[in-house]
Amino acid sequence: MSEKQPLMKSYDRNVNYLKDRLSVDKSFDIINLDLEYADRRMAMFMVDGFVKDEILHYIMKLLSKLEPEQLEPDPFEKLFKKHLPYIEIDYEEDLNKAGDLVLSGPTALIVEGLSKIIMIDARTYPVRGPAEPDLERVVRGARDGYVETIVFNTALTRRRIRDRSLRMEYMQIGRRSKTDICLCYLEDIADDGNVKHLKNTLSSIDTDGLPMAEKTVEEYLEGRHWNPYPTIRYTERPDTAAAHLYEGHVIIIIDGSPSVIITPTTYWHHLQHAEEYRQKPFVGSYLRFVRFVAVWLSLFVLPLYYLLSAYPDLVPEGLEFIGPSEAGALPLLVQFVIAELGIDMLRMAAIHTPSALATALGLVAAIMIGQVAVTVGLFSNEVVLYLAVAVMGTYATPSYEMSLANRIARLLFLIVASIFGPAGFVIAITIYLLYLAQIKSFHIPYLWPFLPFDYRAIRDIIIRAPMPLKNRRPSFLHPKDPDR
Repeated sequence: MSEKQPLMKSYDRNVNYLKDRLSVDKSFDIINLDLEYADRRMAMFMVDGFVKDEILHYIMKLLSKLEPEQLEPDPFEKLFKKHLPYIEIDYEEDLNKAGDLVLSGPTALIVEGLSKIIMIDARTYPVRGPAEPDLERVVRGARDGYVETIVFNTALTRRRIRDRSLRMEYMQIGRRSKTDICLCYLEDIADDGNVKHLKNTLSSIDTDGLPMAEKTVEEYLEGRHWNPYPTIRYTERPDTAAAHLYEGHVIIIIDGSPSVIITPTTYWHHLQHAEEYRQKPFVGSYLRFVRFVAVWLSLFVLPLYYLLSAYPDLVPEGLEFIGPSEAGALPLLVQFVIAELGIDMLRMAAIHTPSALATALGLVAAIMIGQVAVTVGLFSNEVVLYLAVAVMGTYATPSYEMSLANRIARLLFLIVASIFGPAGFVIAITIYLLYLAQIKSFHIPYLWPFLPFDYRAIRDIIIRAPMPLKNRRPSFLHPKDPDR
């Protein structure tokens, strides 16, 4: 927190102080305009690229028409309330605070003889259009998505929630970055304890800045740094964020990021997708069932196939076809590990490959690597088949963070099954479930409603309930108004 520096009586000293604090002479994009209107010296401080030129030009045009007597007897009141007809205008009595505000976009106007700095919030940010997020596409539904500017994101949220109890609480994090953050919740619904806990946690973050925006905040919120499973959810869809706000969740919007944080969340929140609610309830339930099957296959199909191949006596009658018909040149475990690492290499390569070359990359991976590896006997055909099933399940997982965590769990299951056999695999699954059961998301059990058990909530997880029948908010959120 910077020390307070009240305005000094000397206009020149105030201007020189701000010039020095903002390093006007060292940064080309910090603009200082020395002006004179109504026989008074004035100085404007702004950041080039953050201000709307037409607004400032309009304000300067109005100031240029002022006569000295028009500012008497109270120059500040006359300027602030009459001669600066702009909506977003405020004043500041602290030079340090005014300098910090200038760096975030507003323009500071120092007027000779005034004991306050006039702050004109005529800022604008470079921003892309609110296009549909790549990770959360739907067949039917809204095509807008969050962008990197916090004001745009709060407006997209408020457009869907015209409730007078919607709260957008502003704060800044980062001693140097001064990153804007908005805590968003419905005051009539959200649990006060959860809101207070989030406020205290965010306020206690002590760091230079948030270069990775929401990911940096996530690591401060979660606390368990080596837990691969996400305890908060991200979304880039305003309708998804609004649906969670109506349930009683709290979302965190961070300037510079198109992803907003939803808190608190359970394991099952990461397996839901907006597409299920954009279709009829029966179809949505079917899509959810297919998604669950895909996720479970992504976790268990490879270690199970390995066990049935390594221990043929475990193969049930009628499923004797399971197992490699032709063994590859490498042991089965090595084949799976190499293939898993290869998939991750391909994923990283796809991220860094320009769109124009993406097709070529796919051809190289599918034909020149995959097909050749099978042809020369390095891999067996079954390994490629079951790995493809596992990868499809990974990509069918709605939460990208959850899919990465499941990928690590799958690899660990595979290694344990190869070393310790069927007994080790069963023990590994038991430890895995116990590990998930002891995770908490903001003091809420991660596997709720299975642990602790809640029949009504379990039914809503397994079956996509029709909206007219979904008339109760999730009890684990402790909403003030549990009835929808």
